[in-house]
Amino acid sequence: MTATLSSHEGSLVIHSARIIDGGVVDHDAWVRFDNGIVTTRGTGSTWEPADEVIDATVAAGPDAVLTPGFIDIHGHGGAGCSYDDGAEAIRRARDMHRSHGTTRAVISLVTATVEQLSQRVAAIADLMITDADILGSHLEGPFLDPGHHGAHDPELLRTPLAHDVEALLQAGNGTVRQVTLAPELPGGLEAIAAITASGAVAAVGHTNADAAIAEAAFNAGATLLTHAFNAMNGIHHRVPGPVLAAAADERVVLEGIADGVHLHPYVIRLLFDAAPGRVALVTDAMAAAGAADGNYVLGELAVTVRDGVARVDETGAIAGSTLTQDVALAQTVAAGVDVAEAVRALTETPARVLGYDDRLGSLQPGYVADAVLLDSALSPTHVWTGTAVQQ
Repeated sequence: MTATLSSHEGSLVIHSARIIDGGVVDHDAWVRFDNGIVTTRGTGSTWEPADEVIDATVAAGPDAVLTPGFIDIHGHGGAGCSYDDGAEAIRRARDMHRSHGTTRAVISLVTATVEQLSQRVAAIADLMITDADILGSHLEGPFLDPGHHGAHDPELLRTPLAHDVEALLQAGNGTVRQVTLAPELPGGLEAIAAITASGAVAAVGHTNADAAIAEAAFNAGATLLTHAFNAMNGIHHRVPGPVLAAAADERVVLEGIADGVHLHPYVIRLLFDAAPGRVALVTDAMAAAGAADGNYVLGELAVTVRDGVARVDETGAIAGSTLTQDVALAQTVAAGVDVAEAVRALTETPARVLGYDDRLGSLQPGYVADAVLLDSALSPTHVWTGTAVQQ
């Protein structure tokens, strides 16, 4: 299903929905938007007339669900386009993801040279002036462990030298939102301190870290674990690894890719059980999301997508996903996670880890009016994007 997309001026009331927000389900609920901001909400028929009034049960059927707009903090493209390929490619991919409920996104870049990445984060900073749905950039590399490079070109990986880290942060002019790195690399902990001092999120990922090194990274300021379980050491009952270190630390959010490929459904449920309120469902989507199987390029690597699964031709490593966040929601609920907690992982939690939790990720009054109306099968029928978000 292709959802109707709207950017709303004037007043709008959506009523007779199950509003799922903040881990709570409100039945027979309504919300009012005025000029792109949530102004009031309630239950029953207590709403006042507005310029436009939508009955959720008419628009999306019985048991219609209204949620805040989804926020993807880790994705690389879609609709046949890679985020590494510039403004128009980003816009085409974002249009596709928005139709699946993702109203705001961080633009993730795969490993390249420092010069190339500097140019790309600067271009994303420029794009943010006109495209309010873009929250900034995510550098997934080049400061990664060669032994856990995944779909990143190992020839381009490097240690996080202070001048390289600073060059990339400066190129983004305050718009680099997160940087994934392996903290065990020489200079890794110092890089985390520099990243967090700039206002960006330091994320542990593509790493050979054990639990002790991961704990040191979190104490140095890292607050995110990039695609938990993937490209890192797993869990052993005597060697817990970075996943359990992150789950045990209330300061840390864990990314999960609920595509049925990166993580088994049991593991998705385990993440939510181990770190309640601290899971962010991400797509890690590459260009083939919303597009056909076939041959693609991710960074410098040739990738083949078959039956919706992307793998690097040379190594067979998983090369991102073809996931959209509405599918991640449905897969997570099917895995046994409470729907309110699954929605939280697409809305409130990613907003919080980025520092946007006072503006995005909720349908409470005062928040930006980003919203998704879904049918009873959790497929989006309408998507609204509210006002621009102050960076």
